[in-house]
Amino acid sequence: MANPPTELGRLRRLCRLYGIQTAYWDVYGEFCESKPESLLSTLQALGAPVNTFEEIPQALRARRQSLWQQLLSPVLVAWDGKLGPTAIRLPQARSGKPFHASIELEDGTVLPGPEKDLAGETPMFFNIEGESYLRQQFEISTPLPFGYHYLNLEVGSAHQRSLIISAPTRAYAPDEDQNHKSWGLFLPLYALWSRYSWGAGNFSDLKKLMNWTRRIGGRFVGTLPLHALFLDQQPFDPSPYSPITRLFWNEFYIDLTKSPELARARAASALVNSDDFRREKAALRADGLIDYRRHMDLRRRVLKELADSFFAKKSARYDDFLQYLEGRPALHDYAAFRATTETRQEPWSKWPEALRNGTVHAGDYSEPLKNYHLYAQWLADEQIRPLGKKSGQGALYLDFPLGVHYEGYDVWRQRDVFALAASGGAPPDDFFTKGQNWGFPPLHPEKLRKRGYQYYIECLRHQLAYASQLRIDHIMGLHRLYWVPHGLEPAEGVYVRYPAAEFYALLSLESHRHQTVIVGENLGKVPDSVQQEMKVHEIYGMNVGQFCARANGESALEPISRLNVASLNTHDSATFVGYWHGRDIEERSSLGLLGARDQLQEQENRARVRESLTSFLHSQGYLSQQTEDPVLVLAAWLSYIANGSAASLLINLEDLWLEEKPQNVPGTWMERPNWRRKASLSLEQFSHMPQILDLLKAIDKIRKARDAT
Repeated sequence: MANPPTELGRLRRLCRLYGIQTAYWDVYGEFCESKPESLLSTLQALGAPVNTFEEIPQALRARRQSLWQQLLSPVLVAWDGKLGPTAIRLPQARSGKPFHASIELEDGTVLPGPEKDLAGETPMFFNIEGESYLRQQFEISTPLPFGYHYLNLEVGSAHQRSLIISAPTRAYAPDEDQNHKSWGLFLPLYALWSRYSWGAGNFSDLKKLMNWTRRIGGRFVGTLPLHALFLDQQPFDPSPYSPITRLFWNEFYIDLTKSPELARARAASALVNSDDFRREKAALRADGLIDYRRHMDLRRRVLKELADSFFAKKSARYDDFLQYLEGRPALHDYAAFRATTETRQEPWSKWPEALRNGTVHAGDYSEPLKNYHLYAQWLADEQIRPLGKKSGQGALYLDFPLGVHYEGYDVWRQRDVFALAASGGAPPDDFFTKGQNWGFPPLHPEKLRKRGYQYYIECLRHQLAYASQLRIDHIMGLHRLYWVPHGLEPAEGVYVRYPAAEFYALLSLESHRHQTVIVGENLGKVPDSVQQEMKVHEIYGMNVGQFCARANGESALEPISRLNVASLNTHDSATFVGYWHGRDIEERSSLGLLGARDQLQEQENRARVRESLTSFLHSQGYLSQQTEDPVLVLAAWLSYIANGSAASLLINLEDLWLEEKPQNVPGTWMERPNWRRKASLSLEQFSHMPQILDLLKAIDKIRKARDAT
């Protein structure tokens, strides 16, 4: 950089115009300024026309001009139906031109806007790269119904069409929610198993768990994302937070024994009843870890025979299948993508150019493979739909992952709304001292807005149609997301800002339309501004006991506010007893994340926390004696939360039998069996254990008593 102070200033101004943060405060309270090279790479990932530092002045001029040449913002928010003053930007040459504004409602109705001469308004003038612009406002006072509308604006020969999101300020909450105190159970579906399943959980097991939970007073069951994954091919990735798509289900969870086609498909029935199949199924059931490739091979052989039989001999159900397809036009495209991937046996990034760019023809894939995926999605939908909030089976607490797999369907088909030259991640912190690279391409904020958020809305609707509560992974990502441009280390990443108000409007509108409570994962270092916005829009937060406990006997635990889902842990943290015995500290030490001195300090602090917690719970009347017996402390801690103000209490099922091993150790891949560990007890076992039933009935009694106060 020839003139560092001048060039650096221009670089930072250019970054701000693209929504890039040039500095941030880290978890240690230090002010971190991003390196110029990191900023330049992030600009390139956003599509800025700049390859070298020497091109910054020209790119800065072009960016300023392009922003001022937009008449309107591409997206506007009308909170509670009120659009409010709307700013217009115009070249001075158009000053005084008559303008016409109208609003096209979602149902096609057109509302006329004000017709007037802008010359009557008091403008503000700006000189942008040698050209004069003016900024004025107009207002449409007509209240708008909730929905997605369009503002059409014409000023002389210039015109623009902008999306209006008209949404309630507050997200959906049931009428009873101000006072009702619910509780539910959590377990990853792959970890749930019964005497009838084939060694891993399925939708039938989920239904049984929901029914059992409801019978003992619980209101909902939570699990990890249920989207389709790469489980039987390359690229292989079993993480539920790295889905192929956020638009379709994971066929791994289909209960094939419930398929109506099984009785009619002779080949499938013969396969399921063969000795070899039974031996393989028994081996998979006996294994404490899930070998996804073997599991998928077993399931796929049956699914293939069912699909082949279904399409060869069309039954009375075929009309239902066609009706299902009519309501999901994207499913043919998804099935063709999966079939092409499997036919070519390589990810889309290695396909020929035409295929990479989304042009797929029937000859590019095996038709039976496409039919297989069409049929699999139909079966999955048939089995999960009865579990939705309108079924009477209970309620689902589902999870909306932050990203999708780079080689998956969503990125292939919706490439324009992703930034493919970067990955989402996190800056260095106490646990990940070198930062994190999560591997998925982040959404491109500007391109997503220009396309009216259609992809994001469709992803939300896919789950909101079934969920009574939907957890939004890493809700801070609605405000800003840490990008790691390709070729850089995670510690060299940069924060990119997103239009948070527009995301909150989408969440609020869709939550009301589907009557679903929105829960934001707001754990870790989350700015106060994010927490405040969640309160304004009544997005539930998460309160995790082991993250809040302190070595202070008088206030080891603070009261939990109403707008929270309270729990003792998460899928990414230690189980209760693992935390209680410091197994998570031992884990971090074994991974090289803690030295011997740090490990000792952590264990000493954990001992103080244990002492403070037991003292606090005893003083509050939840422990009859000051003891560190994990069985008694678990019951006391859950009872304390149950008696609090939190709207929902989420109980990890594995805590109830004192499971020590976590489901996921963040930052590991081959080192730990993440996303593979089955529950050590079957559904039939834990659902009849007196100590579990007694504790949950006690929790239910406390929650119901809180309702009455």
